[in-house]
Formats: sequence, structure tokens, C-alpha cells
Amino acid sequence: MTIPPIELIIDLLIRYGFQVLGAIIVLAAGLLVARWIGNVVRAWTSRQQIEPPVRMLLVRIVRVVVILLTVVVVLGNLGIQMSPFLAGIGVAGLGIGLALQGVLSNIVAGLTIIFTKPYRVGEYIELAAEQGEVHMIDLFSTTLIHPDLSKVVIPNRKIVGEILHNFGTMRQLNLKVGVAYGTDLNDTMGLVRQVLDGSAYVLKEPIPLVGISMLGESAIVISVRPWVKVDDYETAQAELYQTIVERFHDGRIAIPLPQREVRLVSGS
Repeated sequence: MTIPPIELIIDLLIRYGFQVLGAIIVLAAGLLVARWIGNVVRAWTSRQQIEPPVRMLLVRIVRVVVILLTVVVVLGNLGIQMSPFLAGIGVAGLGIGLALQGVLSNIVAGLTIIFTKPYRVGEYIELAAEQGEVHMIDLFSTTLIHPDLSKVVIPNRKIVGEILHNFGTMRQLNLKVGVAYGTDLNDTMGLVRQVLDGSAYVLKEPIPLVGISMLGESAIVISVRPWVKVDDYETAQAELYQTIVERFHDGRIAIPLPQREVRLVSGS
């Protein structure tokens, strides 16, 4: 005897309707709970001394765990056997892992960077033939900002295991200026120190270094090496060079040009 479609639908609704409705309610409640717990974790981590990438990672992990537990409960309520389902997930995960090796290596490298903290946001670093201020660290890449405000995005797998030069939040300028050999060096270097003391960009600590770096062919080269904030590097360099030249001009301290002696020897 054939059961009419309407009666079959009614029979299925009677048998499984409440289970499906309960599963939908549980799933919706699980999503709301995951969102609420994620907000709680974000609020708690924001009050702690935790890097922004770590806070984001913790929030995502908590939400994913809650959602996965909710899905397991929902499938169990629907009478679905979990063993074949988990086996299928394992096989699919293996295939996805082989296909996304580069992505996964970036994630692993990102976790390594986040937890070992070889550099932080706001620090100036040099790595992988690139340098700049760290703008953002996420699970897949690190973004640097150049002094010209351009951005460089480096995959995290290119960073871990490479040589890293971390300048921190300050950099040391390496200014050089030449003076004539007849110049009073004590007065000249005292004038340079006055320029450094009067600059708003030069940091008081560490103490700037001023000294003779070399004896050139036509000039004594004075090295001026103050520390400045990363953001002030280019501006401080231009300002200090200009101020030093102006003070040398006012103090009648000569900055000699390179000289060459050419002799003409007439042939016999």
C-alpha cells in the first residue's frame, strides 16, 4: 500500500520535527554563546598586557571551540553517528593540509612570531632584504611601513629562521661632516653638541656620540651619531645637517671641498 506524500510528510514531521527544531535552537544558541564568550575574552584580554595579534587569536580560538562543541551536540541530537563523520573530517583535513602547505606554514610561523615576540608593532626592523616600521602582525604575514609610507607585506614563513635586525623604537643617525685641518676641533665638536642639545628630535638617552671618524685627504671628518625616534629619522637627519651647516657658517668654520693637485709636465 502506497502512503500519500502528505501523510508521509506529516509522519516525518511527527517523528523528527521536534529533533530538527531542537537542533536548530541549540545551534542558534551555540552561535550566540560563542559570540558572547568571544566578546568576554576580548574585553578581558584588552585589560591585560597582551599583544593585539595574541588577543585576536585567543578570541578566534574560543569561538571556534564553542561552535565545534555546538555542532557535535546538534549532530548527536539528530542521531548521526560521529565516528564516520570524524573519520571523514580526518581524511578531508589531510587532503586540505597537503593542498595548503604554504598557508599552514605561514600560520605556524605566525604563531611562532606572536608567542616568541622577536619584534612588536611600532618597532623598526630589517629582514628578508626589507626594512621598515612594523605596522601589523597577523597569522599569515607581517606588514612593514617604509619611510615613504609604502607598505611591504612579508609572508611569515619568510621571516622565521631568517636573520632579523630589530632597531626597536629608536634609530641611531650616522651624520658625517668635514672640517679643514686648521680648525679648532674642541670648539667645533662643542658647537656640534650644542646643536644636538637644542634639537627637539635628538633623544637625551643614550647620549649622542661625537668624534673624529677619519682623516681625509682634504678634511677631518667628524662623525655625529645621535639617537632619535623611528618616526623622526628622516626629519631629524635633514634638520641636523642644515643646522650644523648654518652654525658652522656663522662660526666661520670651513667645510672644505675635495681638492686635487694637477701638474702639467711638458714633453721634451
